[in-house]
Amino acid sequence: MPLIRVSLRKGKPSAYRKALADGIYLALRETFNVPEDDLFVTITEHEEDNFFYGANYLGIERSDDLVIVQITVSNTRTVDQKKALFQRITERLGTEPGLRPEDVFINLIEVEKENWSFGHGIAQYAQGN
Repeated sequence: MPLIRVSLRKGKPSAYRKALADGIYLALRETFNVPEDDLFVTITEHEEDNFFYGANYLGIERSDDLVIVQITVSNTRTVDQKKALFQRITERLGTEPGLRPEDVFINLIEVEKENWSFGHGIAQYAQGN
């Protein structure tokens, strides 16, 4: 169910991008109880002139290694679960591929469960399917 979108500056190797996807997915499994194989990730790389950010917003000193993670999920999680997710993603990405905590920006988008179709034109999570 989570839909993960990752944006970063162009130029990182394939293994780096794979580590981003894996780390975020594993953190979701650990904190949001996401089932195995529920993996839907896109990673978009941007040229320098198409990637802008507040280098010091809220007193956080970001670098050009900034990774912006946007995750769409069903609105079924508690605030504590969300905090745990943010912390775990940051820890995992710090280990592999080695991101500084300052360079991990995360945004959750919560939607009603009936707003998902995983294929066949069916709203799998909608009541009375």
